[in-house]
Amino acid sequence: METQNALAVQQSFGGQTTELAPTETASSAVAAQAKAMVESRYIMAMRNPRNLDQVRQDLLKECRRPAFANNKSAYYNKPIGRDGVQGLGIRFVEVALRCMKNVLIETTMVFEDAGKEVHRVCVTDLESNVTYPLDVRVSKTVERSKPADDGTYISVRRNSKGYDVYTIPANDDDLLNKRGALISKAVRTLGLRIIPGDLQDEAESIIKQVRTDDAARDPNAARKQIIDAFGDIGVKASDLTDYLGHSLETCSPTEIVNLRGLFGAIKDGEATWATVMDNKRATVTEPEAVKTYPEDKFESQLPQWAALIQSGKKNADRIISQAEVVAKLTDEQKATLRAITIQKPEEPQANQTTEPSIGNLSATN
Repeated sequence: METQNALAVQQSFGGQTTELAPTETASSAVAAQAKAMVESRYIMAMRNPRNLDQVRQDLLKECRRPAFANNKSAYYNKPIGRDGVQGLGIRFVEVALRCMKNVLIETTMVFEDAGKEVHRVCVTDLESNVTYPLDVRVSKTVERSKPADDGTYISVRRNSKGYDVYTIPANDDDLLNKRGALISKAVRTLGLRIIPGDLQDEAESIIKQVRTDDAARDPNAARKQIIDAFGDIGVKASDLTDYLGHSLETCSPTEIVNLRGLFGAIKDGEATWATVMDNKRATVTEPEAVKTYPEDKFESQLPQWAALIQSGKKNADRIISQAEVVAKLTDEQKATLRAITIQKPEEPQANQTTEPSIGNLSATN
């Protein structure tokens, strides 16, 4: 059987070549197609290099749009520590990479079994030929408040509220959502390594300012909007009141911006409302124990404070306010300081003779 030959025209880095090649098999055709696609992307990147000034102009223009700046995924506030961890979100990275151009995002499944999938996410800057890879592990399970329909479950645990949480196999929809969320996080993480840092700083500042101005312009509308948004994910208005520690009607623009960031973190799977409240309780109770003024340190400082009060240089309230910059005084410690009074200088006695002046001493001599 004769082998059929065909003319193959190939566009490569060195230009266009025409050669006589045998008919390709299915596997070699796929390999040749993948190679051609990669080469074509690099060729287009070399022929149309990005203009960073134009990238900056386009990106900052997007950030100034209220609809984009107020997007839940443009900027998030993850509940970790007292002030939380804030950062640029998935939607920002998608827009930024589109403005930059010549960036290749690839996702490939490298492993799969009955319990998990492993996807390799790569973000490549075609102009600098720099690639950042990251492997994403997606477990084929989800947590639910009850077992599967047939009563089975993989494991069970007790959450912070005392309810049972069951781990069950994920269905196709659950797995699709879980896979998409984790891959999006990986793209965001890797994309931020491609986007220049100065552009990120400028964009972050603009997004924060737009959110604050929008909330200050119409606080009632912004408050209702964020309440409705939390309601869509099962967080009640009373829960928001517990988090803030006061009524929602007295929300400041800064608090509204903070709530919008928390909503973005929850919506993107960065956190849950349970973790938000757990972090809130931890940051409220922990500092109270830390800031109590140590008794041994108070006893060592007491003589010096007492001397200042007795001499009239400082009063007890002033010393208390200065001390509580470092740590909070207990009620007993405050009472001890307030019990100290000013000591008046002793008056000379009536029968005490006055000392002779220098002139009298010289006269007697």
